[in-house]
Amino acid sequence: MLSMDYMINMTTWIHAFFGLLFPRQCVVCNRSLSHTEKFICITCNINIPRTHYHLQKDNVIEKRFWGQIPIQRATAFFYYRKGSDYCNIIHELKYRGRKEIGTTMGRDMANEIQNSGFFNGIDVIVPIPLHRDRIRKRGYNQSEWIAKGIAEVTNIPVNNKAMARKTYSSQINQSVFERWENVKDTFELHQPELFSGKHILIVDDVLTTGATVMACASAFLPVQGVRLSIITLGASH
Repeated sequence: MLSMDYMINMTTWIHAFFGLLFPRQCVVCNRSLSHTEKFICITCNINIPRTHYHLQKDNVIEKRFWGQIPIQRATAFFYYRKGSDYCNIIHELKYRGRKEIGTTMGRDMANEIQNSGFFNGIDVIVPIPLHRDRIRKRGYNQSEWIAKGIAEVTNIPVNNKAMARKTYSSQINQSVFERWENVKDTFELHQPELFSGKHILIVDDVLTTGATVMACASAFLPVQGVRLSIITLGASH
């Protein structure tokens, strides 16, 4: 029987061998990753421009929805600044097929904020859905993978079937008004009775104008006793 030390050494050697053949790089700084690092090196992870909004009552994200939709809480993990190397996290997740980044970042985000009580009382996680044509093209919904990581830490169930996106359109290079018009009445809620009296956490990858999140949240408003909170990986400011 092989000893535990032998197995550990063999595993380390295999990681090193494949690292030479297929070097893994940090998605932020492009430096080589050690076998214990996933997608982001320790230095870049430490320096992520965290918002800490989960520690701030009436933070700037929550204020974006004032007078529009009633929400309990809202936060984002890091600031999404155009031109920042940290935008690569979202870009790799959405456009380069690296869906596992979503789970890793969702898990890291949840681990960091769960002690604040942000997830207290939440009954179900609902990721922002993509239209079936977008799913067919991309192969996955990045928000579902973020939600999966959050669920692994919080043990809150994910429901990715109840909400559907009826239209397929891009919001790239659109004005704020165009984005609002683009997503208005876009989402449809199936079996709304399942959410009666529930506290729902809506998950998206990045918050810019807030139009998409607001349109999704609006589909829940007719449900009796529903409460809504919002979490995203990135947020512009």
